[in-house]
Amino acid sequence: METLTIIAVASIVTAGLTICIGVIGTALGEGHAVATALSSLAQQPDASSTITRTLFVGLAMIESTAIYCFVVSMILIFANPFWNHAIAQVAGK
Repeated sequence: METLTIIAVASIVTAGLTICIGVIGTALGEGHAVATALSSLAQQPDASSTITRTLFVGLAMIESTAIYCFVVSMILIFANPFWNHAIAQVAGK
């Protein structure tokens, strides 16, 4: 197998795993946060504004993990730092 093909396959597989694991973890975290917030709202309806505000800040922080995973996968696919090294090796042959 050619060096460029190996790098392409490794990049695509790694990007897929990054998104898969990152999104599963994020979905589980957001689901747990929302379930806990709804339980808290049912127990203390007077604190709804505080609970809701804290929930949205927490959800934004959890969602940033999925965004970071997406950015890493896009870097692996479109701006892989190993491409230049592999292209230089192929051009040098």
